[in-house]
Amino acid sequence: MIRRRALTLLIIVLLIGVPAGYLVISANQSRDSGKDKEKKYSATGLTAAWPSRVQRRLYQVPIPHPADQVAYYETNNWKTSRLYVQFRTTDAGLDAFLTGVGVNRDDLEQGDLTIGARDRSVTGWKFTGPGPWSGLVHRQKNPAPTQDIVVNLANPASPMVYVVSRTVP
Repeated sequence: MIRRRALTLLIIVLLIGVPAGYLVISANQSRDSGKDKEKKYSATGLTAAWPSRVQRRLYQVPIPHPADQVAYYETNNWKTSRLYVQFRTTDAGLDAFLTGVGVNRDDLEQGDLTIGARDRSVTGWKFTGPGPWSGLVHRQKNPAPTQDIVVNLANPASPMVYVVSRTVP
């Protein structure tokens, strides 16, 4: 009789307790995920972090390794989606980035600040520090993105790169 009650109690615990515990854990994970997404999408300027791999692939912004001072911001509307990225890299990293985009260092025009005033105001970028500053616009056939790139070569060993990559849906 005692064995039967113990077995019944064990079955009840397994049938009710395990699913209930799973629901509690799942609900907590879901709530945490929502908070992370809310924080990410409520950003109104550059966020000091790496863009996701999907964003880097979609906007074709291959951030090289090593890179630091990485920050990004994404905007989307019915007309255009943009990914703003900045990072500091090495001389070889700059070459790797430009090659990954599909251009080379010779394509950079010295003194050409290709990122417009509208995009600068969105990110707070001010290209007024010591230079030389160089830039280029890499236009591609739709649906591939167009990239506006500005590079600060004040320290040639550690160039600072600014990119606005935009796609038209």
